[in-house]
Amino acid sequence: MNKRGMISGIVLGVAAVGQIVLAFVLYREDGHTLLRNLSWVVLWISAILGWWPILWFRLRGGVAKGESYMRTTRLVTSGPYALVRHPQYLAGILLGLGIAGVVQHWLVTALGVIVAAISYLGTWDEERACMVKFGAEYEAYRQRVPRVNLLLGIGRWIARKVRPTA
Repeated sequence: MNKRGMISGIVLGVAAVGQIVLAFVLYREDGHTLLRNLSWVVLWISAILGWWPILWFRLRGGVAKGESYMRTTRLVTSGPYALVRHPQYLAGILLGLGIAGVVQHWLVTALGVIVAAISYLGTWDEERACMVKFGAEYEAYRQRVPRVNLLLGIGRWIARKVRPTA
């Protein structure tokens, strides 16, 4: 890991843990109920997008027994990866924003923005690594599936199912 990645990881970890701890301290029942309820939905989506790829990589990624799920040998383009290229990074983004929407305190929101921003920026390094590892196959995948835009990804997935390519 390079120096920038290490610093980003530390800042992300501190911001995420800080946000979660402050959520317990600063949470109040008042606030916007609709925003809070929508934010709970966002947190559930985050949980799904955080865990589903772990299982999916083990099933589809050619991971050797006993290895980390991240040690894939094949490009995985189905399951959560048919919707977005980086579902776990999207989970981090949604986690930061979801907690901010539930708690509705400026400090928790500021930390959530940091978590979301660093999570998104992490996709850029991941893109470069995937291009090196999978080359033209990954480039073709990039053209079909958005980076982290889940709504666009669902729309494109539905379109592919309705109009399959030859």
